[in-house]
Formats: sequence, structure tokens, C-alpha cells
Amino acid sequence: MSIGTVLLQLRDEFPEVTISKIRFLEAEGLIEPQRTPSGYRKFSPADIERLAQVLRMQRDHYLPLKVIREHLEALARGEQAVLPSGGQGEPVDAFRDQGPGQATAARIGRSELLAAAEASEEQLDEWESYGLIVRAPGGSYDAEAVTVARLVADLGRFGLEPRHLRAVKAAAEREAGLVGQVVAPLRRHRNPQTRAHAEATAKELAELSIRLHAALVQSALKAGFH
Repeated sequence: MSIGTVLLQLRDEFPEVTISKIRFLEAEGLIEPQRTPSGYRKFSPADIERLAQVLRMQRDHYLPLKVIREHLEALARGEQAVLPSGGQGEPVDAFRDQGPGQATAARIGRSELLAAAEASEEQLDEWESYGLIVRAPGGSYDAEAVTVARLVADLGRFGLEPRHLRAVKAAAEREAGLVGQVVAPLRRHRNPQTRAHAEATAKELAELSIRLHAALVQSALKAGFH
């Protein structure tokens, strides 16, 4: 299979995976797809399963690539390797849903965030200085911070620096403000069910806003190539 087909197969479970991410994992020696005589990658079902394993260990256990590679190599040798903890006693399923309204209640520490994003202390400091990553009270980070960190790191591999992403952050804040205005009357309601409906409505509006944003970006790109 081509790298584009692999991306489509992984998208359901890993919606944030990109072609650049797959190429980066290959460059780091986590996967080794075959190459055609003309240089195109050819992925087997075993390659895709291994890739999914790597992505799961990053997502669920916040492990750095070096640890993931060592774990997979141990399994390939037939050893009964125990998957190490993601770091400093944090539960490996810290962001798994815990019930309505609690999916993002868990927090992780700085070292876990660095491992999840494969970033350095200097990079994280810079992201925080631009407001792309925000610490929760007590210095911890939530699930959204992990997602943002991974995406900022991926964009950085294309040469996009935090200063380039200020416009993206500003647009996101404007969209969030618009959603907030729509659901504000529901959130102020005394009825708990109405307030719960406000949260569900906000989530749906956010998803629609994200889809519209993506469509507009694609449309602008197509116009720019003509």
C-alpha cells in the first residue's frame, strides 16, 4: 500500500496522524517499509500494524520513541517485555473517558508532555511563551495541551515556528468566543440539564467550526494554485 492509503486506514483511530508523522517515524527507525525501484514506499499489513502499535504507545502511554523502539525490538526477539510506565507514576490511561464531562479532567506532568510531543525543554518553553501551550493550575497539563504540543511539533518539522502560529491561535480564540456567545444563555440557566445541553451544543459547534475552518483552508489553497 502507498503512504496515502496507510494514512486513510489509520485516520479512524488516529485522526491527527499525518504523512509527515509517518515519514518521521520511518526516519527514526520505528518502521521500515519497502521501496519500489523508483523510490516510492510500499507498506505491508505488518508495517501498518507496527505503525499502529507505535502510535498507540505514544497516545496511551506517553512514551518517547527510544523506549518504544526498545520495547518493540525486545518483542521481536521473543522476550516477554513489560511495557514501561509513561513517567513518574502517572496512569497510562490518564486521558481515557471517565464519564460525562470528565474526559479531560486528568492531568499529566511536564516530563510526560515532553515525551508525548517528543520535544525538548527549550521547545516547550517557547511554545508556552507564545501561549500555544498553557499550564493548568499546579503546573500540570491537560489532554488538549498534549494534542496541541504534538501538532506544533509536527508543524515545526516543516519549518513553521511558534511565531508563525500566532495567527492560528488568534483565529481559534475568535472561534471559541463565537461559540461561547451562542451557548452563554444556556450556561447561565439554573436547570442542570440545560447547562449540560450547553456543553453538548458547544462541542457540536466547535466540531462544525473546525470542519468549516479546514474546508476554507483547502479552498484557499486550491485557489492559490490556480
